[in-house]
Amino acid sequence: MSVLYSVLALMVTLGILVTVHEYGHYWVARRCGVKVLKFSVGFGKVLWSRTDKNGTEFAVAAIPLGGYVKMLDEREAPVEEALLDQAFNRKSVWQRMAVVLAGPAANILFAIFAYWLMFVIGITQVKPIIGDVVEGSIAAQAKLPSGPEITQVDNKQVSSWQDVSYQLLTRIGDTGEIKIGLDNGQFYQLNIERWLSDAEEPSVLAELGIEPYRPKIAPIIKELQPGLAAEQAGLKAGDVVNQIDGQMIEHWQQFVEKVQVNAGKALSLQVKRDDQNIELTLIPASRTLDNGETVGFVGAMVQAPELPEGFIRTVSFNPLTAIYMGAEKTWDMSVVTLQSIGKMLQGLLSVKNLSGPITIAKVANASAQAGFEAFISFLAYISVMLAVVNLLPIPVLDGGHFLYYLIEAVKGSPVSEKVQLMGMKLGMSLLLMIMVVAIFNDISRL
Repeated sequence: MSVLYSVLALMVTLGILVTVHEYGHYWVARRCGVKVLKFSVGFGKVLWSRTDKNGTEFAVAAIPLGGYVKMLDEREAPVEEALLDQAFNRKSVWQRMAVVLAGPAANILFAIFAYWLMFVIGITQVKPIIGDVVEGSIAAQAKLPSGPEITQVDNKQVSSWQDVSYQLLTRIGDTGEIKIGLDNGQFYQLNIERWLSDAEEPSVLAELGIEPYRPKIAPIIKELQPGLAAEQAGLKAGDVVNQIDGQMIEHWQQFVEKVQVNAGKALSLQVKRDDQNIELTLIPASRTLDNGETVGFVGAMVQAPELPEGFIRTVSFNPLTAIYMGAEKTWDMSVVTLQSIGKMLQGLLSVKNLSGPITIAKVANASAQAGFEAFISFLAYISVMLAVVNLLPIPVLDGGHFLYYLIEAVKGSPVSEKVQLMGMKLGMSLLLMIMVVAIFNDISRL
C-alpha cells in the first residue's frame, strides 16, 4: 500500500505542477495570438481529452512525468495561409521570449501563492532549543552550550529548526565559519572545511553535532500492535516501564534504545500496573532499516507527553504581509536551488544528492501524510525547483529556447537550424545523463 500511496502522491504532485507550468505557456501564447493545438498533462497514450471552441485539444496522458503545449508552427508542419498570423514562429522575438518564460513564471507565482497561503493560515514551528551537543563534534569544538535557543545563523534571524536547517543547507560545500547566535546574546564560530561535500542526503544538524531539545517522554505504554512482541510479553496499555534487566528506565527513549540493541534477546522487564510491580519477559523482534542496520522492535506506542509552554509556536501574518513573506521565501528557495546546482558543477556538492521520480514520490507521500502544511510546503519547493531548472540555458529547456531568442534579438536574425539541432542533441544527452544519475541514486537509496 505504501508504494501505491507514493505513486498516487507523485501523480498528484506532478499533475498540479505540470498543469501550472504548461498553463503559463498556454495563457501567454493565447494572449500573443498564437493558436494552441494541444495542451497535454503527461505523455504517451491519451486517457482523456476534449477540444474547446478554439480548436485546442486538452488531454491527460498515461505517463505523468511532464507535459507540453503544442502550438501552430511552420517549422513542424505546413500552415494554412489564413492561419499564418497565428503561427508561433511568425510572432515577434519578444512575444516568443514571453511565451517560453511564462511556464517557469507560472511555477514561481504558484510557489508564492502556496507560501502566502501557509503564512496566512499559520505555520507551526518548533523552537530551535539546543538539547545536547555531541562530544568531539564541530559544535563541541566551538564550545556551543546545550540549553539556549538559536536565534541567528550567519547573522540571519531564525525562529524554528526549519529556519536553522535552511540556513545551514546554504553552507554545504563551504570552507570557513558558521556563526551561531543564541538567545543569551552569545555568538559561536563553527569551523567547517568543504563541509558535507561528499555527503549523500546530508543531515546538517547531526553533522554539526547539534541535537534538538525534546521533552523527556515518560515510559507509559499507550497502545500495542496486535500479535507483536510487546503484546506477547503480556504488556498492556497504561503500563509504566520501571526497569529493564535491572536498569532504571526514566524516559521512553531509554526503553527504545534498549530494545533496539537487543533484537532476539530476552529482556527482564518490571512494569507498574494498578499500583503493583509486575515482572515480564520481553523478546524484541528484529527488522532491517533502509541503511542495512538490524534493530529490535516490539510494537509498543508511547503516550504522548504535554509539551512545555512555548515549545511549539504558530506564526501567521495578515494577507498583505503574507504576500511579501511568500515572495521572500520563494526567492530564498530559488537562490538555494541555484547555489546547489553551482556547487555540484564545482564539485563542492556530491551528485549523490540528485533525486529522481522515486525519491519525489516517497517525499510527496510522506508530506501528504504529515498534513496540509507539509504538503503545500513540498509543492511550493518542487515548483520553485521546476522553475529554476527550466530556466537553465540548456537547449530543449525553456531557458535554452530563451537563450536562442535572446541571441536573435541581439544579432537581428534567428540562430541557424544547424546550431539549434546540435544544441538539441547536446541538451537531450545532458538531460538523459542527469536522469540516469538521479534514477540510479533513487534505486541506491531503496
